[in-house]
Amino acid sequence: MTTVRAATRELLRSRGATTVFGNPGSTELPFLQDFPEDFRYVLGLQEAVVVGMADGHAQATGRTALVNLHTAPGVGNAMGAIVTAAANHTPMVVTAGQQVRAMMTMEALLTNVDATLLPRPAVKWAYEPPRPQDVPAALARAFHIAESAPRGPVFLSLPMDDFDVELDAAEARAARYATARRLGGPAQADRDEVEALARRLMTAVDPVLVTGGAVDAEGAWDAVVALAERRGLPVWASPNEGRVGFPETHPLYQGVLPPAIGPLAQTLAGHDLVLVAGAPVFRYYPYVPGPLLPEGTELTLITSDPGEAARAPVGDALVAGLRPTLELLCELVDKRADDEAAHRADDTPVEVPEADGEPMSASIALAAIASAAPADTVWVNESPSNIQAFRDHVRIDRPGSFLMTTGGGLGFGLAAAVGAQLGRPGRPVVALVGDGSAQYAITALWTAAAYRVPVTFVVPANREYAILKWFGRFENTPGVPGLDVPGLDLCALARGYGVPAHRATDPAHLAELVGAATTSPDGPVLIEAPVTAVPPAL
Repeated sequence: MTTVRAATRELLRSRGATTVFGNPGSTELPFLQDFPEDFRYVLGLQEAVVVGMADGHAQATGRTALVNLHTAPGVGNAMGAIVTAAANHTPMVVTAGQQVRAMMTMEALLTNVDATLLPRPAVKWAYEPPRPQDVPAALARAFHIAESAPRGPVFLSLPMDDFDVELDAAEARAARYATARRLGGPAQADRDEVEALARRLMTAVDPVLVTGGAVDAEGAWDAVVALAERRGLPVWASPNEGRVGFPETHPLYQGVLPPAIGPLAQTLAGHDLVLVAGAPVFRYYPYVPGPLLPEGTELTLITSDPGEAARAPVGDALVAGLRPTLELLCELVDKRADDEAAHRADDTPVEVPEADGEPMSASIALAAIASAAPADTVWVNESPSNIQAFRDHVRIDRPGSFLMTTGGGLGFGLAAAVGAQLGRPGRPVVALVGDGSAQYAITALWTAAAYRVPVTFVVPANREYAILKWFGRFENTPGVPGLDVPGLDLCALARGYGVPAHRATDPAHLAELVGAATTSPDGPVLIEAPVTAVPPAL
């Protein structure tokens, strides 16, 4: 005889999901009892941080993350981070304990009432198995759904008395079948449709390529670079993307499209065909009205997300796997002969800038950080008011090197950086997190210290919600309260959680601190860099 607990653990081993991100409560203890030596439990001190760490880990590794939360209160605490994971298309199985079945009807303490309703609509699927014997099959289904396009989080409510239930021979056999099942990935688009797109691309007078974060997430980086080089296509990055889909040092790279309707269309003026790969059309904000496309311009989207294709306000769409479709498209288009420069990258070394005031500007701070960080750095960014300065000075030139939330909320950066470093221990991780943003997930510092995770946290501290002040000017909403956050001592907070911390005095000192933290890692380091508040450009 085998138990539900044993069958569940065999399934998790088969999926490579032996890292559990969690914050345990009494309803989770039966799931965690006699924790196996080949599993790893990563403790977070608050549930949103737990999900954020799992988000970063899943994106860094490409594997589905496993989260264990505490019944309804834990899921409630985590909801903002689950919304972010959904926006990021992060494959994640979120489990939560549930009261014993004998007391669920009377809604005893810690019963998760309407357990499957609580996490909706942020998850792709929410389920509570009707019998203990159904737990392994439900968990297998959860992994399949999380990993199917479009990838995203799913939720399982697991009653705490299910795990000791013994399976009979037929039930154990069913659990083994569920463990062994695998689903294929997104397929190539129909060849006739790709051939038609290839003809449009070759007959267009001035086509342009727009790439999104799914290019990186789906392993289509090389394919999109090959296509751009083969046709000499100028390449723009889609706005508000959480990953980078094209090398930003490449001579065909043009920059990031503005995130508003009118300015975006104006930027694409002159192009008769816009090919969008792995991005929604488009992630707009704020609202600046105008035409969706310039007059005479056509658009085609390639995406593995049918919902993304359906809600696009303009253009045609191919719903298919990005990598196989782009590889076929590249085979079908003719090569242009005038693009020798397309293979040359900008390898000009970045120098430490001079100080431009006291405190230094965000642009100077970002330049100093960029000058010191190793070439293979994985960057995590949650400093909204400084994103333009980041783009000006940090150029991502390889896949798997940039993470940012696409959900619009805060709390991703500190936690995701810890998860990303756990998932990619061979690469340095630098997290740029604003002093306001950091407060949403500050307890992630404890996990970094407790597990000696060598993240370099850099905090451009401006003592205000600068991005909101900019939006206030843009939206003409004067007199809004709560936009200043004075009195924060990030170094003291970090040290309180066990993280060594330093306050940079000037650009040279900042570069020195970043260089030391990223090249001689011995656990996490936090560097606070006081900066002036400079309004970002639209």
